[in-house]
Amino acid sequence: MARKLCLIVVDSLRTDMLHRAVAAGSAPHFGALLERGELISDCVSSFPTVTPVCNAEIATGAGPGPGADGSPGHAIMGMNWYHRVERRYVEYGNSLEATRAFGLFRSLYDIVYNLNMAHLSTEVETVFEHLGDAGVRSACTPFLVYRGRTRHELGLEGLLRKAAVAAKFHHATWGPDELFWGELYASRRVPCKPTLARPGTRDAYSACVGRELLRDDAYDFLLFSLPDNDYHAHRQGPEGMGASIALADDAFGELVEEAGGLDAFCEAHAVILMADHAQTEVTGALDMAALLGAGWRVLGPDDLQPDAADLAVSPTARAGGVYVLAEDRRAVRAHEDVRRRLGGRDEVDLYAWLAGPGGDPLLRAGAGAPDLRGAQAVIRAAAGSAAGAGAELRFAPGAGDTDPRGGGWDLEGDLAVLGIERRDGRVASDTHPDPLARLWSALAAPHAGDVLVSLARGWETVDWGGMSHVGGGSHGALEAGDSLLPLLLVGFDPGVAHSREQWRIGDVAGLVARHFGAPVASSSA
Repeated sequence: MARKLCLIVVDSLRTDMLHRAVAAGSAPHFGALLERGELISDCVSSFPTVTPVCNAEIATGAGPGPGADGSPGHAIMGMNWYHRVERRYVEYGNSLEATRAFGLFRSLYDIVYNLNMAHLSTEVETVFEHLGDAGVRSACTPFLVYRGRTRHELGLEGLLRKAAVAAKFHHATWGPDELFWGELYASRRVPCKPTLARPGTRDAYSACVGRELLRDDAYDFLLFSLPDNDYHAHRQGPEGMGASIALADDAFGELVEEAGGLDAFCEAHAVILMADHAQTEVTGALDMAALLGAGWRVLGPDDLQPDAADLAVSPTARAGGVYVLAEDRRAVRAHEDVRRRLGGRDEVDLYAWLAGPGGDPLLRAGAGAPDLRGAQAVIRAAAGSAAGAGAELRFAPGAGDTDPRGGGWDLEGDLAVLGIERRDGRVASDTHPDPLARLWSALAAPHAGDVLVSLARGWETVDWGGMSHVGGGSHGALEAGDSLLPLLLVGFDPGVAHSREQWRIGDVAGLVARHFGAPVASSSA
């Protein structure tokens, strides 16, 4: 058996802020890991770059929709998305106010249980499922995507107990051998106070649980999730995340102390340190529902006449989705008007949709993935784009150009929409990293909106609770500031870090599986 592996996921960690914290002496354990390992400073996140989508990619190796090679996606589409089968919004917790707008009980079901047991595609397997099949013991501190082979009964501890009882929430779930989800699931008794109901205190819970698991030799693979950096950066902005990186470092330091020091820990463990996405500063907010609601009936959270709605609008931080619910000719007009309104906004960088073989928008009348035969992705620059409003690029998987990951694409139109340049026989973008594969996967996902939106720098959507993070930080967009993050490999062959021209967060699932000789979870191209 290979030595243990600890995957540390620090939510929203930026490479520059990691270096700054290490230089300031406030993250000594992470600094020591940097000295021992190989750092990939520009690993690319998913799109939309929000935690449910990114956690799903880290866990499965897949993007939200099919890859260019047709490989299946994980189907998680954002912090908020419209469920075409159930004809309702799914809200994973943009804010407490948004959760209340949709109902605390329904959101509790969606984020805790449905995300893993119903929304996450059964066409892909998580790293926990791969390792379970291979007889490798796995463990996880609170992480949104945890589906595995071991059944766990509901625990009902702490502040969420009353809400769970009132909601008649009693479902068992399936996860890794050792699953800890605060007040709701715990595979064993530990002297750790569950704190999921209180943001900003979750790293301490992970540290306590991790220490107990290490003491009891209870895992071979540990996904050590440290989410509080995201919470603090949302409020203080990315420039203020130094203190929260220090807290994450302290949490990891508890594992190091339990192991007898960093030398002993690294002798027993290989280590991966990474983020799920980054964050950028937010100075203004766009209310997409209000923008599109002037002329079209937008479905509300508790709409009493859902059948009368023309559009569903899903804000997901610095991205969003628009779903056309109108039918026939009215649907065509709605799609066109949505594009017109978005294109004139300085808050919008780009908007995208799928076009059918004839070039017209590919409208999704029902559920499931769209028919991609002969389809193209259409990307158009809005008023907030450096390319200039109206510039357009169309592309589809093909053999015309090759991206840094080896994916082939047929492109026509203005490459500047995505900042793409042809260099050294490749098409690549510094402003919108790995844009073709990420956009194709997102647009082709079964729960994608008919139009996807990525906002310009400094802007965030207003969620259904009326909230945004203006004055703080956020993420979600396709652009580099939200999308590039650190990936540090410690205890791996030095050649591994150089084995890819461009790393994505989805590559980690395969890296973990290969470490233990388990079947490889593939990352979408």
